[in-house]
Amino acid sequence: MSRATGTWGEAQVANYLRKKGYRLLAHSYHCRFGEIDLIAQKGSTLCFVEVKTRTNLACGLPRDFVTPAKQEKLRKTAACYLSQNQLDCPVQFDVAEVYADSEHSAASVRIEYLENAF
Repeated sequence: MSRATGTWGEAQVANYLRKKGYRLLAHSYHCRFGEIDLIAQKGSTLCFVEVKTRTNLACGLPRDFVTPAKQEKLRKTAACYLSQNQLDCPVQFDVAEVYADSEHSAASVRIEYLENAF
């Protein structure tokens, strides 16, 4: 999958979250520990969202690629975000799976949103 497809999938999830009442705080947040695709707020909870976009399941479910090592990087990156922004609030780690029949095909998009994925 190309970086452009990943960015496209993240935009699909951002729109999905806005429609569900989330407030988007950051997109592609980077620090020395890694990257978080989307950071959103739902009520008082901060949601750190890992987005996985796929056009087929030949290699398995997208969620399977959020390995324990990736989860640890996301936790450290989230801690950095919280520290930099002086935040002390409930957090959750979510995984958004974006399925499309072909790359950049908005007509066929399906999103599986897994709250508290890990």
